[in-house]
Amino acid sequence: MPLALLALAVGAFGLGTTEFVMMGLLPDVADDLGISIPTAGHLVSAYALGVVIGAPLLAAVTARMSRRTVLIGLMGLFVAGNALSALAPGEHWLLAARFLSGLPHGAFFGVGAVVATGMVAPERKARSVSLMFLGLTLANIAGVPVATLMGQHLGWRATFLGVSAIGLAAIASLALLIPHDHAHAPRVGLRGEMAALRSLPVWLALGTTVAGFGALFAAYSYITPMLTDAAGYADSSVTLLLALFGVGATAGNLVGGRLADHSLRGTLFGGLTSLVVVLALFPVLMSTQWSAAVAVVLLGTAAFVTGSPLQLMVMEKASAAPSLASSANQAAFNLANAGGAWIGGLALAAGLGATSPALTGAALAVLGLGVAAVATVVDRRRAGVPSGRERVVATHLPEQVETVRY
Repeated sequence: MPLALLALAVGAFGLGTTEFVMMGLLPDVADDLGISIPTAGHLVSAYALGVVIGAPLLAAVTARMSRRTVLIGLMGLFVAGNALSALAPGEHWLLAARFLSGLPHGAFFGVGAVVATGMVAPERKARSVSLMFLGLTLANIAGVPVATLMGQHLGWRATFLGVSAIGLAAIASLALLIPHDHAHAPRVGLRGEMAALRSLPVWLALGTTVAGFGALFAAYSYITPMLTDAAGYADSSVTLLLALFGVGATAGNLVGGRLADHSLRGTLFGGLTSLVVVLALFPVLMSTQWSAAVAVVLLGTAAFVTGSPLQLMVMEKASAAPSLASSANQAAFNLANAGGAWIGGLALAAGLGATSPALTGAALAVLGLGVAAVATVVDRRRAGVPSGRERVVATHLPEQVETVRY
């Protein structure tokens, strides 16, 4: 694997840290700015809104630029947003800075995935994407806990200055390691990139992302009350248990990338099926502390097995102009975050019990399986390939070989 993937992973580590650290800093920010915790929660939503808007917008307007330049520019915007967060004099300025910080998030992962797959052989594409995502999953193990501790001891502003430093390290890594000869996008332009979103297979792939990861966030958004109210853990133990989720997510991400290079759809269906089973068993697994800890690890593993396959599938369905579609998949991921949390919250509000969000997540995972099945049928009808087969299309040039996987 090219060393350049390390630069993408460093950027992903910074993005993952700043996205999730706000959850742990909400009490500190609320106290310092004199606002309520629910009001401070809008800072989480502001970042997510920035991701959803920025992912397709920035990918589209930079379609004709060098991808290496785009990645460096996106990290520069990320550094600026976090530095302004650290310097924000009040709530509204901090909301704007958090929105600015979220703008480059989806576009970085989208363009980065295109660059990562362009530097490896076709049979290693999913693995290259999983190595970039490794920075995101490691952020949940190390970045978020360390940044939270920094905020608690040095003040929340120090946390965002620290994240800005990670962004500067990512810029240096990108400039040093991303090669120029793999960095330029095809000259399809904005119109060509927009055409990718008119494809039914692309929308079906995006729909699978929303349903599949919505299943994760329906449960994960309420994992703390599950662990304390159902499993009987003390509040002080939750941070360690969330790190276990990061361990499971890292393992699932790496395994999913390796398996997807052998069977893209097989890995996707296997991951979603595993997610259904794990979430359906949550009421049982949350009955004891040891099984609850196992459930947290399994949840991260099952969910992130599907990360690389979904990203690669969207890129393959928009192969002529993958940057916009790839970035749109990151916007879909954040829509899943918001939508899954909302649906899980409805189950709690209805008085269905502490583990009820997991059961709603299982239903969403079943929906994801259904959308993925429809996508498979559509692809096979369009390609005219019998079930279980692969079609290899080769040109007269040995380096131009395309495999259509099912």
